[in-house]
Amino acid sequence: MKKYIFVLISCFTIIFWSSCRKDFDSEPSTGNLEFSTDTLVLDTIFSNISSSTYQFKVYNRTGDDFTIPRITLRNGEASNYRLNVDGIAGTSFNDIQILAKDSIFIFVETTTDITQQSSETEFLYTDQILFDPDGNQQDVDLVTLIKDAVFLFPSRDNMTGETETLLLGLDENEDEIRIEGFFLDDDELTFTNEKPYVIYGFAAIPPEKTLTIEAGTRIHFHENSGLIAANMASLQVNGEVSTDPLLQENEVIFEGDRLEPEFSEIPGQWGFIWLTAGSTNHKINHATIKNGTVGILMASNDGGTDPTLEITNTQIYNQSNVGLLMRTGNVRGENVVINNAGQVAVSCSLGGIYNFEHCTFANYWQNGSQREFPSVLIDNNILVNPNTDEATLVIADLVEANFTNCIINGNRQQEIGFNKTDQAAFNFNFKNCLIQYTPPSTEPENPELYDFTDTALYRDIILNEDADYRRNLDRFTDDDTDLDLRRKSQNFLNIGEESAADGKATAPGMGVDITGKTRDMNAPDIGAYESVMFRDREEDGN
Repeated sequence: MKKYIFVLISCFTIIFWSSCRKDFDSEPSTGNLEFSTDTLVLDTIFSNISSSTYQFKVYNRTGDDFTIPRITLRNGEASNYRLNVDGIAGTSFNDIQILAKDSIFIFVETTTDITQQSSETEFLYTDQILFDPDGNQQDVDLVTLIKDAVFLFPSRDNMTGETETLLLGLDENEDEIRIEGFFLDDDELTFTNEKPYVIYGFAAIPPEKTLTIEAGTRIHFHENSGLIAANMASLQVNGEVSTDPLLQENEVIFEGDRLEPEFSEIPGQWGFIWLTAGSTNHKINHATIKNGTVGILMASNDGGTDPTLEITNTQIYNQSNVGLLMRTGNVRGENVVINNAGQVAVSCSLGGIYNFEHCTFANYWQNGSQREFPSVLIDNNILVNPNTDEATLVIADLVEANFTNCIINGNRQQEIGFNKTDQAAFNFNFKNCLIQYTPPSTEPENPELYDFTDTALYRDIILNEDADYRRNLDRFTDDDTDLDLRRKSQNFLNIGEESAADGKATAPGMGVDITGKTRDMNAPDIGAYESVMFRDREEDGN
């Protein structure tokens, strides 16, 4: 696709200039070119994956027309960079003319095989574009960081050209439902932190097998890709606490495969982690799951008394639909942070068993249309085929949904919501939670579920008070100018000492928060983070 765009730029420019530009007399340049940059840094890419197209401009600031006798890559035809100079693709160009007070564009791409350059897992690939190398030479440096990776993808039939698929089931017409994907081989069931993993299509953990992911591992998914746990399969994510919360050196990170900074916080770049019905014994610790469609999709539970999914010390954010979607699940969560989901941060759907403690479920979604649903949505029924003659209400008991020492808020007035049918059990409880909920102008269904004075449902609740998050941009000092850091800051949900959650959790405080900080024994804080003194307040003496 990128090569197509690159050629298209070339063709368009040639057509434009052939119709509008006339030949003119000019003198050779004399070393007086000016450039929009002296070093063009192409952002980090994976080995054998094409970069984005980058550009810079070459200026003729003089009052005379002139010709650049030759423009070439220092490494010539052996270079892994590709150029497009004023509409012409190649690696070397002769007699490029620039009118007085005018300029030309130069476009640059690269695709590099790291194994041909270095035995290391990362390699800084460089070259130079030389202008008039036989006379008054000037140059622009080209720099790209190349990462080696383990690439996992479906096989392709050499005879038919068809790509390997996974069978998901049958539709109402008994036709197979398939998705492009593959089962991991036995020697692929341990992901290490030696190299990043890049997955195309859906990688499936085979039945009765376990995928183990070591601390510090990075997993990157291509568009429309993800991870699936099949029947009786298990996912074990063994991240550890990191010393640097920005580098997250010991976290296991799941994200897309676009490494350019502008993609670092963009939702919807890949699919989801799907724990299918019948999969079992999933444990996720110290993970970051970002920039997908659904962070974790959990379909049913394994039927046992222990949680099918235990998720701890984990962040899920920038999901275009739902952060954590559980359907008749059995889930225990502690120190879980979920933010920035296009629909719902946490969905406890179609009944189930849920126990969350010291979690921060916020939703400050600002990417596109305004969301319709609250941060946390709990129901015990789903209407299948709505608005048709085949509409069916599917129900399941909500055995329990307990939220203890949790923050639930966001940028809507009502950040908890319920969808209840009396045909199935509906048991929930919130204790020592900070909740954002302002009654709507129209009374909701089952208004008794929102009675915060009912101690059978709510106890020691703090309503509509400020969590005092680090995410607020005014928390940054003038030195915090890094754009990538500011993008990331939207998901900084650690709290300050002015937070209404400070010291309001149930005592005694036990264990540590998501960063590894020991909780205050006598006055622990609500949410996944123990409070800290923000730097700007500390400097101001406030």
